[in-house]
Amino acid sequence: MTATRQERPGHAGLGQALMAAGVLSSDWAPAYAAVPRGAFLPELMWPWDVGAGRSVAVSRVEDPEAWQAYAESDCPIVTQWDDGEHTGTEPGAVATSSASMPSVVFRMLRDLDVRPGDRVLEVGTGTGWNAALLAHRLGAGNVVSVEVDGGVADAARKALERFGVPVEVVQGDGFDGWDRGAPYDRVVATCGLRAVPVAWMRQCRPGGLIVVPWGTHFGNGDAVARLTVAEDGRSASGPFTGPVEFMKLRAQRLPPVVHREYVSGSVADGDTRTTPLVEEAFLDGERFSAHGFALGLLVPDCRQVVAWKEDGARPVWLYSLSDRSWACAQFRDGERTRVWQHGRRRLWDEVEAAHVWWQENGRPGHDRFGLTVDDGGHWAWLDDPSRAWPLSVPV
Repeated sequence: MTATRQERPGHAGLGQALMAAGVLSSDWAPAYAAVPRGAFLPELMWPWDVGAGRSVAVSRVEDPEAWQAYAESDCPIVTQWDDGEHTGTEPGAVATSSASMPSVVFRMLRDLDVRPGDRVLEVGTGTGWNAALLAHRLGAGNVVSVEVDGGVADAARKALERFGVPVEVVQGDGFDGWDRGAPYDRVVATCGLRAVPVAWMRQCRPGGLIVVPWGTHFGNGDAVARLTVAEDGRSASGPFTGPVEFMKLRAQRLPPVVHREYVSGSVADGDTRTTPLVEEAFLDGERFSAHGFALGLLVPDCRQVVAWKEDGARPVWLYSLSDRSWACAQFRDGERTRVWQHGRRRLWDEVEAAHVWWQENGRPGHDRFGLTVDDGGHWAWLDDPSRAWPLSVPV
């Protein structure tokens, strides 16, 4: 990379902002300066435009200045739609590969706490930028990256080679890790998971770290779990460090809930009651809500869908993933909230009880929760692993 490129005001300005925010630590600053995200982005990409509130197509050929500005901004950039089946310039239906926000990338790299000589397994190569940053710190021979999509893996491999950091990029299911390169000192995932694979613990040395965006099917949000592998290598445990949202590991994607498979008639088919909860208390308006994360930890096998607000009314639907139970709460301005429930599970009762628990425990944020994983399952805990309860997670 040339000096001129290193000194681009956008790149330097973003680095200064990330450092001021405490996201880019001093030990990662040289890698940030030397490894620009733009070197790993495709000619046509779809960055998130805050003003438009959606992903927009930007071509490096047609508008190089806009392309460069987005590359050097703290925004997520979609690089693939619909598992590679998408064509054209308009956004596709489902984003399936991306370049994460630099602030998120460096938050997770900080959590990874790499040391000289560490070997790292990365799950989810994407553009290859994260692998290149790791290679700058540790050497390309100490980084292995696994990518499920053949086209994405090939593009990342070529970008890494062009940049002079020929990281080993393996095409395969990252859920299985990559045993051939084990043991690793660190494992990091750049995709959201709903179950942490036992294989990762077995491939990571005792005392090593697994850093992974993890969440429940209650919503799309994740939180970064920083798990330390036990001395026997059969379990890992640690706290969540903060909220994020990642594209999910393909093997753990939740198919869209089909409403008519639950509700064949109307909400009137359900048992009805009222609840003292109001919209402002239940839906705090935050995209990465600690409240919603807590509900997911406490109400197993449940999906929440929050509808748009129209004429002062907002329905919130709950769908059981273990049977066809459902619930609907109708929040309406100035009125008591009405609830309908149907099926074996009383989903609203479960969620309401979880809400009360969250309040009684001081409305804990993500960083008060933690996760423990072993070959027997997953457990969530509050403040201390001794306060753990079992979780239902996909196999």
